[in-house]
Amino acid sequence: MRTKSLKKNKINVITLGCSKNVYDSEVLMGQLRANGKEVEHEAPAEREGNIIVINTCGFIDNAKAESVNMILEYADKKDRGLVDKVFVTGCLSERYRPDLEKEIPNVDQYFGTTELPLLLKALGADYKHELLGERLTTTPKNYAYLKIAEGCDRPCSFCAIPLMRGKHISQPIEKLVKETEGLAKNGVKELILIAQDLTYYGLDIYKKRNLAELLEALAKVEGIEWIRLHYAYPTGFPMDVLELMKREPKICNYIDIPLQHISDNILKSMRRGTTQAKTTQLLKDFRAAVPGIAIRTTLIVGYPGETQEDFEILKDFVQEMKFDRMGCFAYSHEENTHAYLLEDDVPDDVKQARANEIMELQSQISWDMNQEKVGRVFKCIIDRKEGAHFVGRTEFDSPDVDNEVLIDASKYYVKTGDFVNIKIIEATEFDLYGEPA
Repeated sequence: MRTKSLKKNKINVITLGCSKNVYDSEVLMGQLRANGKEVEHEAPAEREGNIIVINTCGFIDNAKAESVNMILEYADKKDRGLVDKVFVTGCLSERYRPDLEKEIPNVDQYFGTTELPLLLKALGADYKHELLGERLTTTPKNYAYLKIAEGCDRPCSFCAIPLMRGKHISQPIEKLVKETEGLAKNGVKELILIAQDLTYYGLDIYKKRNLAELLEALAKVEGIEWIRLHYAYPTGFPMDVLELMKREPKICNYIDIPLQHISDNILKSMRRGTTQAKTTQLLKDFRAAVPGIAIRTTLIVGYPGETQEDFEILKDFVQEMKFDRMGCFAYSHEENTHAYLLEDDVPDDVKQARANEIMELQSQISWDMNQEKVGRVFKCIIDRKEGAHFVGRTEFDSPDVDNEVLIDASKYYVKTGDFVNIKIIEATEFDLYGEPA
């Protein structure tokens, strides 16, 4: 063991999982900074810090394995005297704390998803209520996530999120507006609204679905130019959001609505509360209400009882609906979920083959749709410079998951964080190439 030095502690926060975890890490770091702590997000090895906080994901097998491996890596570094303390928080810790404490005991302390004040106390900091909405953002300066609600009341059979995040709790509109004003003052131009379920927003505190009213309030914040919607739910979608999207230029013509499947047999077993006919009509209503809207979805294949016929129905639906963006995942059998009572009867190799088949189909759809963009001009936000290109996005693309617009940095200069009109000159399945118009 190395001798403990008298140098000032430095905290390194490592985030695994989804954008909601990114948001939680930013809140944690904002609190630590306000307490005078030196804190960095995912610092490189040469300035890693001596206190590590790992914000874990516990959603599906791959994500859990990544989180466990990260904990083991830093538990080993602690054993070897390379770091002094390791704390673990987030969804994996919420869901499996007793197991983790038993299996990896040399972590200093494990915390759940609602224990921020206790985590801060362990880090020698106080929870400051007056810091409402103030975060140390980790994203490029031009965009930030805004978590409008926590938890989920939906009964989906396959999903462990309610076990880790609890019941749905909406944040009040005035709190979210104040947080957005703070982000805008720091140069944020694009707001990405996230929650486990955006469409449920307001039912608990306003006794009605209130997403449209929230969007109207956020659109009034000076400096915010784009507002993007992530993680809507197909049952009970508030259609007034579409009317607002059509008339309010700040709201991107984009929606992320995970559908998971389309076969009625599977939807019923998944407890999704909808049918193929209703879902198809909803998507047609989206496109009629907001012509040109980009629809992103997520699908699950290999759910218990999924037959070849169910899969063919899903494939036909993907081909017919031509989603602008899509992700597809092999089903993960999760303890304590309703679906865990079912037999996980689709072999792993079949699950993966089906996921690959769906994504192959989608890549062709995406290629065709991207070719239609060649020769057109789009307003793009420039996120970063990477290698030989400036990297931007259109309003139809969200960071990290969607298409990117690549601009040759040897020929053109565009300023990171700015909006620029870009003419598309070439396209592949998932990337567009352009030049300033």
